[in-house]
Amino acid sequence: MTYRHRSVRSVRLLVCLLPVLLACAATGHAARAAESVPAPSGTAQPAAASSPPLPNRLNLVLPGWIRVRGEFRERVEGFENSGYTTGRDDVYWLSRLRVNATLIPSRDLSFQLQVQDARVAQKQIGPTGAPFKATVDLRMAFADIGAAAGRVTVRAGRQELAFGEQRLVGHVSWLNAARTFDGARVTLRSKTVTLDLFATSVVRILPDTWDRSGNGNAFYGGYLTTSTLVRKSSVEPYFFFRQDKNLKVESGTFGRLRQTTTGVRWTGTTPARFEYGVEAAMQRGSLGSDSISAWAGHAQVKTPAFGPTVRAIGEYNYASGDASPTDGVRGTFDQLYPTPHDKYGLADQVGWRNIHHVRAGFEIARVKAWPITANYHTWWLADAHDALYLAGGAVAVAAMAAGAPGRHVGQEIDLQLAHPMTPQLALAAGYAHIRPGQFLKAATPGASYSAPFVMLTYVFLAEK
Repeated sequence: MTYRHRSVRSVRLLVCLLPVLLACAATGHAARAAESVPAPSGTAQPAAASSPPLPNRLNLVLPGWIRVRGEFRERVEGFENSGYTTGRDDVYWLSRLRVNATLIPSRDLSFQLQVQDARVAQKQIGPTGAPFKATVDLRMAFADIGAAAGRVTVRAGRQELAFGEQRLVGHVSWLNAARTFDGARVTLRSKTVTLDLFATSVVRILPDTWDRSGNGNAFYGGYLTTSTLVRKSSVEPYFFFRQDKNLKVESGTFGRLRQTTTGVRWTGTTPARFEYGVEAAMQRGSLGSDSISAWAGHAQVKTPAFGPTVRAIGEYNYASGDASPTDGVRGTFDQLYPTPHDKYGLADQVGWRNIHHVRAGFEIARVKAWPITANYHTWWLADAHDALYLAGGAVAVAAMAAGAPGRHVGQEIDLQLAHPMTPQLALAAGYAHIRPGQFLKAATPGASYSAPFVMLTYVFLAEK
């Protein structure tokens, strides 16, 4: 099949939403035009359209101790040549509805509930359960004790966790069925330091019953943030402990995981207005009879804006791999519970495990109110005897028995944009294309991989 024919298929899913996007754009422009064009002389002047639609003003008529918000998100996405195999193409729809209610009995006590329903349609290749589908369930239900900016606050119940850039711990909201945890979190604040301590268990999304946590899984930790050590910067040391059971040991049996992750994140701005961020994490522990010895690092620099709305980005990421599947030492870095989307490529075919990753890109803040991001990515395996892993951490391409003949995985070019059509309606779209390198050509059929998407998000019941 020619490249031209593959490109025609790539834009198919972008075209399928074109009528919707044009209608939304027309609605937004018409509304703005109606506000700016005066009525003809002698006619009654209509009221200014300064308020959101009536359903989105519900909070204005409700008592002050209850706030509500709804969000509906529709995304059509797809891929060409899944598994780098020619002809394995798919286009499917992802729908997600969330309704939030926040109850605020007093300044020092509040409750939040979130009900979610996530569905997938027309998906023909690959799984259709979680994280694509999560039928109606209570996604969040927690209590906050203590003032929001007070010295001590406690959050208990089903909740999201997110720290730093969420490279290790996040809610991964890009997924249709995003992540939550059951447990408690205590936040201690002073003028210069914030310390978060938590004890949780990740919630498993179950198809035929209520989602639940536990079953041997536990996740504990502490995350400290201070802005006083280095001028115009934030230093964030952390410690995480992950525990689980019935995981496979290198010998083929099953054992209990006890793993620590110790690291630090440092972000800031130089006097020349360059923004930087670095992070490093080390892992130790055991899985059954196996010992754990792994680490990872991240570094990024953003230039000041030039032109005046364009910024350049340079980035490098590393995560260790496993040198041998039978030596009793696990060297593959565990990326824990991240929000990995678009961190190592928009196509999400590479994760922070057994990888060298280089990124170069541009952020264009404004092109007639359409922010655009363009990136180039290239990857190499950290260890030729280990697998390639997806953004979520699962194996993408299995390790080759004799080791890979070359460690270069491939290259990706991606482009994405976002645009608020109205205060309630937002549009996002993107396209990613991967060209296989020596490793993918040896371990797979070696076809190029493409992944486009178009997404609309509508907020209701609330103004934004």
